[in-house]
Amino acid sequence: MVNNIPKDHPLLNKLLTQGLITNPQYHEILAKQQASNYSLEKIILDDQLVDEEDFARIKGEVLNVSYVDLRDIPMERDWLKILPQDLAITYKMIVFAVKDDQLEVGLVEPTNFQALEAIEYLARKNNYKVKYYIISKASYEWALKKYDTLRQEVGEVLGEAEEKFSLKATTKKGKKLEEAEGDLDEMIKSAPVSKIVSVIIRHAVEGEASDIHVEPMGEASRVRYRIDGILHTTITLPDYVHSAIITRIKVMASLKIDETRIPQDGRLRLNIGDKDIDFRISTIPLVGKEKVVMRILESPEKAPTLEELGFIGHHADILKKELKKPNGLFLVTGPTGSGKSTTLFSALDILNSDGVNIATLEDPVEYFVNGVNQSQVHADIGFTFASGLRSLLRQDPDIIMVGEIRDGETAELAVHAALTGHFVLSTLHTNDAQGAIPRFLDMGAESFLLGSTLNLIIAQRLIRKICDRCKEEHNIPEETVAEVKKLLGQVKPQFLYKGIDLNKMKFYHGRGCNHCGQTGYKGRIGIGELISINNEMREIIAEDFDKERFAAELLSQGFYD
Repeated sequence: MVNNIPKDHPLLNKLLTQGLITNPQYHEILAKQQASNYSLEKIILDDQLVDEEDFARIKGEVLNVSYVDLRDIPMERDWLKILPQDLAITYKMIVFAVKDDQLEVGLVEPTNFQALEAIEYLARKNNYKVKYYIISKASYEWALKKYDTLRQEVGEVLGEAEEKFSLKATTKKGKKLEEAEGDLDEMIKSAPVSKIVSVIIRHAVEGEASDIHVEPMGEASRVRYRIDGILHTTITLPDYVHSAIITRIKVMASLKIDETRIPQDGRLRLNIGDKDIDFRISTIPLVGKEKVVMRILESPEKAPTLEELGFIGHHADILKKELKKPNGLFLVTGPTGSGKSTTLFSALDILNSDGVNIATLEDPVEYFVNGVNQSQVHADIGFTFASGLRSLLRQDPDIIMVGEIRDGETAELAVHAALTGHFVLSTLHTNDAQGAIPRFLDMGAESFLLGSTLNLIIAQRLIRKICDRCKEEHNIPEETVAEVKKLLGQVKPQFLYKGIDLNKMKFYHGRGCNHCGQTGYKGRIGIGELISINNEMREIIAEDFDKERFAAELLSQGFYD
């Protein structure tokens, strides 16, 4: 058994002495606790003051309980099954190893008396001893996924469907789905199909996927998840359930189920793991059947900082300087899924205060921000970016965020708003930062007005990060090292990461581990180019934009080909 943490704040003291929090943070945490009655743990983790794994480790030291990260341990399913899944969920604990006659058990809350009683009873019943470890919530949630794999869960549900509708036998004989014993309408409404769709969506969210693809593939239906920018086939389903799954998703998104000839777009919101998550649905007819793509729009509880997005050093300084300007155009460009909206909301988080009126037009609303007036456009009823922007200008805004500038009218209105004292943030689809200017001009914006209002252009992409848990130094060919040195040598010193020595560079790769699914990569980070518009650039834009002159000016400012 373990003891409760004493009440004289040994946990805070240990965090302070180990340099995980500062002295001002120490007193701020205590003040928040007295004002809110929240636990120290909730305040520290909600405010992201300490890494979750570091916090669990320190908490374990205070409680005299060993710490372990389950993601670093190869676990066998037979060990997990010793503890029923419902108990694992109720008490947030995992049996992660069995050594001789001893169960090794990880608990998020080692002081939970009921959890300890439950596992002790189970151990006695099966002649086991118990050794306790403290684990983080993230580590627990990762291990919990091991109870049920996607294939196992869907396989069980498919068994129900086959038994109920006798579909497998009939389709194997070459009959059409419509001729099968189970009626398609009944199948769509049935529990098995609903379960299959729910399981596919839940596993995608738990696996941190950004998109779900459900597509016909010969005599099968393929489900793929996009994780860290790469598509992975997660399961292949029998052909006979494809139409039912597509139709079930259409029903959930309030789309026309009998319309299979044209693309449709819709949205839905689901509660998964006590979180409301939005999905953007797109269907498209292929030869023979339809395909569905579901974009997962999971809003973080807190907007990431510019540094967390990958803007560091000189680039972060440029961004913060531009965000202090009272008016002008602030543009982020890049393809779909490159993190443009996230960058804008990090900027809005910096700008957000009681002294300004911030209004947004979005399609869809991806992040919800307290203190910001957010509007969802509905083109089907005439509420477009252009019409919404006209209305917003009568709402006394200081700062306006337009989700995307897609047409000439919106471009013209955005420029005029920036010209009349508003700070306007928006996105464009272009390949690079410089391409935003001719794109604006092509949409009909006046060059002299654009030159007067444009402040900053960011072009960005998301790249995969090497997994922190299996990252190791890696030797690469000398010619590659020379090429990297040559490229970095062209960059002005103020643009380089502080302290970098081009003659002592180290290179790393991820060898692959359980945490990253053996890929060597976990998560993504932004890379990009920033153009802060100076007076020379304004003149070039205003005087009938010349791409070569503009490129020459960029080179003089530190850009390179």
